[in-house]
This record gives sequence, C-alpha cells and structure tokens, in this order.
Amino acid sequence: VGGGGGGFARGARASGRRRWRCAVEVGTGGGGSGEGVVGGAGGGSGDGGVDDRKGSKHEGSAELAGQMEGTGDKIAAYLNESLQTWEPPKFLWRTLYTLLLLGLVVKRVLWERKLNMQQTLQQIGRVGPDTLGVSMLTSAFVGMVFTIQFCQEFSKVGLTRAIGGLLGLAFARELTPVICAIVLAGRVGSAIAAELGTMQVSEQVDQLRTLGSDPVDYLVAPRVVACALSLPILSVVSFTIGMAASILLADLRYGISPNIILDSAAKYLETSDIMVMCAKGLSFGGVIATISC
Repeated sequence: VGGGGGGFARGARASGRRRWRCAVEVGTGGGGSGEGVVGGAGGGSGDGGVDDRKGSKHEGSAELAGQMEGTGDKIAAYLNESLQTWEPPKFLWRTLYTLLLLGLVVKRVLWERKLNMQQTLQQIGRVGPDTLGVSMLTSAFVGMVFTIQFCQEFSKVGLTRAIGGLLGLAFARELTPVICAIVLAGRVGSAIAAELGTMQVSEQVDQLRTLGSDPVDYLVAPRVVACALSLPILSVVSFTIGMAASILLADLRYGISPNIILDSAAKYLETSDIMVMCAKGLSFGGVIATISC
C-alpha cells in the first residue's frame, strides 16, 4: 500500500506537471495568435490611414504646382508679347546718346589731349559776337523789371537798403546763367544743329572719315569747348549790364542812390556766388553744344 501510495502520488505529480505544461503551451499559443490577429488588424488599419493621408497631401501639392506652373506660363507669355511690341521713348535714347557724346568729348579733350585749336578759336569768335548783344539786352530789361518790383514792395516797409543785395544774388545765382543759356541755345545751338545736319546730308562727315579724320575731334569737340568757355564770360558781362540797368532805373524812377545799391550788393554778394555763376555757365554751354551736335 505504501509503495502503491507513493506511485500514485508520483503519478499525480507527473500528471499535474503535464497539465501545467499544456496550460502554458495553450496560453502562449493563444496570446501569440491574439497578438497576431489584433496586431495585424490594427497595424493594417493604421498603415492604411497613413497611406491615405500621404496620398491626399501628394495630390494637393501636385495640383498647386500645376496651378503655379500655369500662372507662370501666362505671365511669361504676356511679358513676351509686351516686350515685342514695346519701344523705349525717343527722348530716352536721345538723352543717352547725348551723355555718351559728352563723355566722349571730355575724354578726347582732357585725357587724350585731342583738340583742333584752329577750329576752337574760330568757334569762339563765332559764339561770342552772336550771343553778346542779345544777352546784354535781355539782361538789362530783366534787371529793370526786377528793380521795379523790388523797389515798389520794399519801399513800403523801409527796406530799400536791401534791394541791391537781393538783385545781386538773384542775378548771380539764377538769372544771368539761365538768360545767357537760353540766348545761346536760340542763336548758336540752332545754327550748329543746322550746319552739322547739312554736312551729314551732303556726306561731308563721311568724307572726313574717308580722309582719316574723326568727326568728333574735328566738328564736335571744338564747338562744345567754344560754347563751354564763352558762356561764363557772357554771364559776367550780362551780370554787369543787368546791375547797371537796375541802378540807373532805381536812381531815376524811385530816387534810390546808386551808392546804396552798390553797398548792399557788396555786403550780400560773395566770391562763391560769382564762381557758381561761372560754373553754371560752363555746364550749360557744354550741354547745349552737345545736344546741338
């Protein structure tokens, strides 16, 4: 009985161990299958949602790129059509050509020292007499008009001693260079343009090139230098005539002593004002001659 009981006990323990192993194996297999089913189903559904979102993003970016490309094509076509039919304004080309010609003259005269002195002196002798008389007459009348206005208004407030200074500053800084430049453009500039235009039509400019002479050195540079040097001298002479006419009218019409006007002009005027007048005359003369050529 004792041996049989021991065998029965060992058999019971062995059967218990087998049942535990089966339970463990069943539990493990069930868990694996559960995990596989749940994980597979969940993973599959999750991956499908991500793919759908990525696909929608790609479709949206492709559609936006197509719209931008179409808009760019339309803009390019419009710009191409506009540029084919657009022409720059004529004054822009003329201004650019004038600046290039002026730079070429400055280069030839200042850097390369190429200047026909005979032609330059001839043009100076032509520019001065043609412009001097008209500029002096114009300055005299402008000076008298300004004198009338200044004397009438300043006499009311007792500032007659400031008339000479105001006249001197107005003439030196603004009026005299502008008056002389207008007269130069009307008298000399038109003549230069007509002369060179006739030479171009009659092929005289081409003949100069055939003979080995540069038209800029022989025709353009002497006229530009002549006008640029003559206009400051004309400005100084016209300034003197304008002040003299103002002094004469103020003395005869309003009874203001010439000494008062001269003292006021000497008090307000400075050397820099005369230098500014000459510099303006120099630049105006060069630009007018370049445009005329």
